[in-house]
Amino acid sequence: MKKIKIAAILLTASILNISFYAQSQSHPNLIMTKAGVEKMRKNLGKVPLFDASVQQVKQQVDKEINLGIDTPIPKDFSGGYTHQRHKLNFVIAQKAGALYQILQDEKYATYIKDMLFQYEAMYKNLPIHPQERSYARGKLFWQCLNDSNWLVYMSQAYDAIYDTLTEQEREKLENNLFRPFADFISIQNPKFYNRIHNHSTWGNAAVGMIALVMDDKELLDRALYGIEDDGLPIGGIDNDGGTIKVAGQKKGFLANLEDPFSPDGYYTEGPYYQRYAMYPFLIFALGMHNVKPEMKVFEHKDNVLLKGVNALLNLTDADGEFFPLNDGQKGMSYFTASLVTAVDVAYHYGEQNPQLLSIAEKQNKVLLNESGLSVAIGIRDGKTQPFVKNSINLSDGQNGKQGGVAVLRQGNEDLTLVFKYAAQGLSHGHYDKLSYSLYEKGDEVIQDYGLARFVNIGQKGGGNYLKENKTWAKTTIAHNTLSQDGQMHFGGKYKLASKHHSELHFYQVTDDNVQIVSATETNAYPGTDMHRTMVLIKSDGFDKPYLLDILKVNADAKHEYDLPFYFMGQVLSQNFEYESPKSLHPLGDKNGYQHLYLEGKGKPSTNSTQFSWLNEGKYYTLTTVTNPTDELLLTRLGANDPEFNLRRDAALMIRRPDSDNTSFVSVVEPHGSYSPVSELSLNSNSNIAQLTVVHDSEDYTAVVIKDIKGNSNQFIVANKNASTSQQHQLKIDNKSYKWTGPYLFINK
Repeated sequence: MKKIKIAAILLTASILNISFYAQSQSHPNLIMTKAGVEKMRKNLGKVPLFDASVQQVKQQVDKEINLGIDTPIPKDFSGGYTHQRHKLNFVIAQKAGALYQILQDEKYATYIKDMLFQYEAMYKNLPIHPQERSYARGKLFWQCLNDSNWLVYMSQAYDAIYDTLTEQEREKLENNLFRPFADFISIQNPKFYNRIHNHSTWGNAAVGMIALVMDDKELLDRALYGIEDDGLPIGGIDNDGGTIKVAGQKKGFLANLEDPFSPDGYYTEGPYYQRYAMYPFLIFALGMHNVKPEMKVFEHKDNVLLKGVNALLNLTDADGEFFPLNDGQKGMSYFTASLVTAVDVAYHYGEQNPQLLSIAEKQNKVLLNESGLSVAIGIRDGKTQPFVKNSINLSDGQNGKQGGVAVLRQGNEDLTLVFKYAAQGLSHGHYDKLSYSLYEKGDEVIQDYGLARFVNIGQKGGGNYLKENKTWAKTTIAHNTLSQDGQMHFGGKYKLASKHHSELHFYQVTDDNVQIVSATETNAYPGTDMHRTMVLIKSDGFDKPYLLDILKVNADAKHEYDLPFYFMGQVLSQNFEYESPKSLHPLGDKNGYQHLYLEGKGKPSTNSTQFSWLNEGKYYTLTTVTNPTDELLLTRLGANDPEFNLRRDAALMIRRPDSDNTSFVSVVEPHGSYSPVSELSLNSNSNIAQLTVVHDSEDYTAVVIKDIKGNSNQFIVANKNASTSQQHQLKIDNKSYKWTGPYLFINK
């Protein structure tokens, strides 16, 4: 029955090749327009960054033209030659199209035409890709996702040379290549196409882009609204453990604009995949803006795409690298091509925010279209302003009510906290409620591992996700958050995790010296409530800002809690004794513990345990309140990893056995510096003499941080009522404290 439905849809699609715009529709009309092309031509030689971008692209494309066109029979994963060759083909073809329009050199049009007809000749007899790993195998590539990449870019190339082709040539390409290609990634692969996921976004955009070029209403409707009756049963799992179809599933490009984005522009899969998805989102939106402006795709959901660009830029460290939340590769930054697109489009079609120009200046390239020209002109005319990244709280979920991600910044990114209290994040999400990472400038202090994958490196699993992504990177113990009884949050069950999210208690950054985010999690472990309050404090007596971390746990039974700190750097000193085993053994046998070696084990010697390290010429000390029964574990990643797929990262882990209600209170303190050139060491010791919890109840937690000179900082947080107008009164050691709002900070 399913095959009959698909056959009927394909027949209908071939019959309904209806031109739904005026027959005189002009080309190019996707990311370039005739008016925009004329403007670019008139400005050649007048706008330095645009001219430099044209020359850079010209050198790259000319080199490929001289090498000749190769369209090999597909056989490789993402790290192999055939994959990389077909990928380079579509990138170069798109750039050649832009050069043809701007420079009016026929060799670029000829190059694209020849390439397209090579693909036309091979595609009609091309089988499914031989690699069987993907839940939705492509033809040119091992997965439909990459086939969709190809069509998004090739649509632009086809659009650029459309008017150079005869009607017979266009019909041959459209009937033998483009329509079958669009049908394959959609009608024949609904499990890939008809979802809320970055995969489907690429598929929807690909079908939509070629629809706009070919004036095909049926394809455009399929792109915007998905396949009405896809014949798929409820359920199914993709390669990352995500559910393929849920009851009442939405579909199509517009639905993918609605569900994954919060009103603040945060994309639930995290910044790494938001970066990846922003290209098809913005490029197809731009095509719709040029061809179907009445649909106002850029304005959809209160300009969520343009908000998304701002959110992405704010989810970077001081070096422009994205925070590796969920599945995220470290080092990916706003220098990537998709962010050049994002910045240029957001500037030109947004409010022409001059701060975006400073990012474009750093990128040192622009798009070869009207938005790129607009950015380059703005830079030429001296309109650039620095992009200022302040503290920001980005909501998660379609309506902004599924938790979020808070980024607290002290000074000029002197200290940056990334705190995740979000939803699961679809199939690329990790089991890490209330986790955090910490940065000083662009250097990691307390790290988030990110993903376990070597993207496009063939020697490592074909460049695809490694099994360690599930056995380590996604696990709870791999993150700086609480693990209970050696188990993962939600038992590591995706469907269960997808039903829940953490809740914001309060976020307050009105005082630059005391910036706070506080959130709760009540579902990760049944019967256990977690409440984490994180504070960036800039205080007299400390040469740098520091982080105060209060993790309060309430449980209906006794458990063993583990709280790791994945520090970056060389261990210097500690105020506790420990023993190192003569041979290394894993800390456990599942849930990520099987990958951790136990390198040392000790007990606290005082109730203020300290642990110091050096990284990138800067000193750090962790001071944490400990109990006599606590165990202090020194761990290192690498156990049960015979292929060396994991980094050998270290951690200090606090293990608190046989506990129900308890609090973990810590300070991460940056201090001093070391220069290997001058060999000068400054302030290498901690400034903290004592960290004490002076009150801890259901309603309030109070902490005193005493420095080595006898001065104290006191912080009190209201655990229940976070209203800014609520008045509080608390007596501690016969002294009464009164304040209004969710916290009190005293610097004395």
